[in-house]
Amino acid sequence: MNPEVKKAIALPNFKLQIEFENDEKKEFDVAPYLDKGIFTELKNESYFKKVRVAFGAVEWPNEQDFSKDTLYLLSTAVST
Repeated sequence: MNPEVKKAIALPNFKLQIEFENDEKKEFDVAPYLDKGIFTELKNESYFKKVRVAFGAVEWPNEQDFSKDTLYLLSTAVST
């Protein structure tokens, strides 16, 4: 079972810095999703920055979200 997200920060170039409950820090690239359905709204940088943690995953005000599994499995480790 993958760990839940405990912190998410919007970075430049539509990336998210994610900290998981196991204290791993990873970077998730949202750019590949920006032309797909409900995710097109995330192209607005000020809206993109409204990311928040909800139920162990990340979401935006208009219900775009990424599950903890997607974030954990498809992100890149960040060295601290």
